[in-house]
Amino acid sequence: MRTETLRPSVSATVLLLTLVVVIWGVTWPIMKIGIEFIPPVFFGALRMFVGAAFMFIVVRAYGKITLPSYADWPMVVSVGVLQMAIPTALMHFSLSFVEAGRASLLAFTHPIWVAPLAFIFLRERLNWGTIGGLMVGMLGLLVLFNPFGFNWTDQDVLLGNGLLILSALSWAIGIVHVRLHNWNASPLALSPWQMLVSGMLLISLSLLREDPSETVWNQNLILVLTFVGIAATGFAYWGAVMVAKSLPAMVSSLGFLGVPIVGVLSSALLLSEPLTLTLKLGTGLILGGLVIMTLFREKADD
Repeated sequence: MRTETLRPSVSATVLLLTLVVVIWGVTWPIMKIGIEFIPPVFFGALRMFVGAAFMFIVVRAYGKITLPSYADWPMVVSVGVLQMAIPTALMHFSLSFVEAGRASLLAFTHPIWVAPLAFIFLRERLNWGTIGGLMVGMLGLLVLFNPFGFNWTDQDVLLGNGLLILSALSWAIGIVHVRLHNWNASPLALSPWQMLVSGMLLISLSLLREDPSETVWNQNLILVLTFVGIAATGFAYWGAVMVAKSLPAMVSSLGFLGVPIVGVLSSALLLSEPLTLTLKLGTGLILGGLVIMTLFREKADD
């Protein structure tokens, strides 16, 4: 496919990275708005189907759409389930109980969980810098869950926050599996199939646990589905792949740390969510830990 030969310039890639970060960040308050009109898992299924349709168009524009090979199907299923279906279902459902800004931060803790999982399953060594970053990130989580800033007596709040941690763990497990796989087709070529698998799983789960007929179809929901499906699920995934191919790993990794920052700030702006001291401190520590882990992992790879 021609996806391997067409690469944007550095300035265009930086602009694309910025756009992806902003889109993924503002998606959190927009998703929060969306679940007011549609059951959360059904919402996830529709966004995946819309995203898959968009990505099929992108893949066709670059070359030919082909079925994944037998060797790539484990990766199609793995990413479709562990990095798309499970996190999407858990994140959408949790937004019924958790503020969008806080949710964007907790869901983005997956790099923290990747480090120990990679150490156990991939035998990747942990240097002192990585361990230090891991500890700083965990301290940020403790701050977010401290008794003075978190209501431990509200079961719905506990459930929502717990589901977000589980979504991050699922994403992390999927990342570890991705590192184990020898790819035949490019990640871009497989992405619409992964979204299709995710959408099929989510629609099946929705029909078992929800009543899709409860969806309130109106202009707001259509706008939300259009943005989340095309921009956040389709375009942003394509953009992230292009950024990862064109920029050094450390640059792209650090750049994507802007997603929860935009998520927290846009949620405060669009939904009037409070920027509490606990949220600010927890955000700073978690992102600081991720920066340290990224920098020291890059040095270990050199």
